[in-house]
Amino acid sequence: MVDSGGEKVGTVEEVLGDQNADIFDGLAVATGIVGRPVYVPAERVGEITEGRVQLELTPDQVERLEPYEPPASR
Repeated sequence: MVDSGGEKVGTVEEVLGDQNADIFDGLAVATGIVGRPVYVPAERVGEITEGRVQLELTPDQVERLEPYEPPASR
């Protein structure tokens, strides 16, 4: 995964949404070796091609993303 300038910023851990309803909500992204993934909302995801996800975020914006909180299990 790359930022708006094309620099690698992390890897996709999970695609978020509802596959049955064909809803894409965003991505859970690992931005480092240690630490929790962050949440990238769908509206900040640009082009997705095989092997590459382009975000519409600068490096500073990526650093300020909120941690991804998985839904509570029932």
